[in-house]
Amino acid sequence: MKRGNFLTHVLAVVAVLSVAVSAQPAADFSGRWTLEAPKISSTPAVPGTPAVAAAPGDMGSGWGATITMTQDATRLRVEYDAFSRYDLQPPLTFTYPLDGSEVPNSVTMGRGEQIERSRAQWNGEILVITTAMQVDDRGAGKPFLAELTRRISLESPTTLIVEVTRAGVLGGPSLTTRSVYRKTTP
Repeated sequence: MKRGNFLTHVLAVVAVLSVAVSAQPAADFSGRWTLEAPKISSTPAVPGTPAVAAAPGDMGSGWGATITMTQDATRLRVEYDAFSRYDLQPPLTFTYPLDGSEVPNSVTMGRGEQIERSRAQWNGEILVITTAMQVDDRGAGKPFLAELTRRISLESPTTLIVEVTRAGVLGGPSLTTRSVYRKTTP
């Protein structure tokens, strides 16, 4: 085989492999997931004093302790129970197109309907969902825009990670939480 033919074959193989790698499907989050209990640390605030356990006081994923995700090539659907079975309320359901287009999701809770506007986009194997919603500021008498960003990824086929960054509200600092879910059914 001539050197020119060999180089042409090598380039053709590299081109085919690069197309195959870029055509790999994104992560599939489908399944029923249960929140892993947070690890609570207990360290003494002052040496020589008894340790006090830190409370798991973060807001987590915002999706509840058990979530069901269904995903196809165009959308991700997240469903979870926010109410007890005695409330006779249906589960909350959020649908996110995977093409980056904005979608409104309606939540009826407390004082009425709240509209969340979200965009979901892939960043490699991580799905980034950015959500904005109007929140009433009773002190100021007018609403403000609250934003949060969820980064969803698979640590393994049975471990789902949901990292949530909540933008600082009313001048406060941003807060990032990390929730770990274990797959309970496919």
